[in-house]
Amino acid sequence: MGPVLYHNHRSTTIDGSAVSATAPARSRRVIGLMSGTSLDGVDAAFLITDGRGQITPGPAITVPYEAALKEGLRRVLGGRGPIAEVERALTHVHAETVRVLIERHELESVELIGFHGHTILHRPEEGRTWQIGDGGLLAQLTGIDVVADFRSADMAVGGEGAPLAPLYHRALAGRLPRPIAVLNLGGVGNVTWLGTGADEILAFDTGPGNALIDDWALAHTGRAVDEGGALAARGRIDETALARFLAHPYFERLPPKSLDRDDFAACVPVGLGAADGAATLTAMTAASVAEAVRHFPSPPRRWFVTGGGRHNPVLMAMLTQRLGVPVEPVEQAGWVGDALEAQAFAYLAVRALERLPLSLPSTTGARVPVSGGRLHRAPGPAPSEAMADAAFAANDEGDQPDSG
Repeated sequence: MGPVLYHNHRSTTIDGSAVSATAPARSRRVIGLMSGTSLDGVDAAFLITDGRGQITPGPAITVPYEAALKEGLRRVLGGRGPIAEVERALTHVHAETVRVLIERHELESVELIGFHGHTILHRPEEGRTWQIGDGGLLAQLTGIDVVADFRSADMAVGGEGAPLAPLYHRALAGRLPRPIAVLNLGGVGNVTWLGTGADEILAFDTGPGNALIDDWALAHTGRAVDEGGALAARGRIDETALARFLAHPYFERLPPKSLDRDDFAACVPVGLGAADGAATLTAMTAASVAEAVRHFPSPPRRWFVTGGGRHNPVLMAMLTQRLGVPVEPVEQAGWVGDALEAQAFAYLAVRALERLPLSLPSTTGARVPVSGGRLHRAPGPAPSEAMADAAFAANDEGDQPDSG
């Protein structure tokens, strides 16, 4: 993929309140990259989009992490350990994933990469969030402009910095009968509620997703996931532990709100066998989603589930039982669940270039709709450079936010 030319690297901050784009919207050919808190690997998805309503999904791949990198990521959670070394290795894996996606599917003229990085710390109450991943290095390795650092600008105006996929969910939902809920069950659970009005949107983290279940399975079976919910299916739920979990003050907090991967680590049951612990933790995830419903302006007619949790039939059955309405994988809406988060960051990268909001007060708690991101340019001039730089220059002009 060519030499690393550090002296040619340029980056531009795009943070601050969103302003209306001055140039007409045009579609771009983008790759989105996502490394979730479940530590599975890198999801990469190709998307053609104008960052508004025009969305044409393309091919997607997932590249699992090798054991050494996965263990390295576990060690640096919370901001500990040899972070620089892990960050560089992580970035190289993302670059290789881009190369494989482009070559395998013969993609041409990719203009931009949306690079989320990997969250190792999220403390919104302290105004801190940390996603490792070197956007400048990724631009050098791939020869493609990169937008990274999607969360800092939101937190600078009082937002939680998460979740960021809701505006993509809204764009995808189109004419689906509403209200609906889009539930992402990665390491942490988060939900997007979409009401009957075009602008009725609410989003927040629901509680643990797969992280506690996966950690339990790894500790008790040596496997990093409860495959198909088989372990939980053999166990019995500890109702006392579940009740203690539901007494956590997080569930009383009004949204928008967000979580770190390990915020519920103290709720992991003690003294249970492998199967009973897995059943109890799976019930905790389902119960936390049911708790979210009381914060919605109106109950959803259907739930669409993305993330690894949708592959767990025990968890899906528990959700259906607790929610009392259809709970289906997002594939039932015609979406590709394994690509959805990566697609979202491709979409948000284009919105960043267009100076459109990446978040709203009702999705992260930010005081105003806010754009964000940092643009890392690949070596050499890019055809879109003049237009992009003109848009970034509008950063501090104080125009009225565009909620588009």
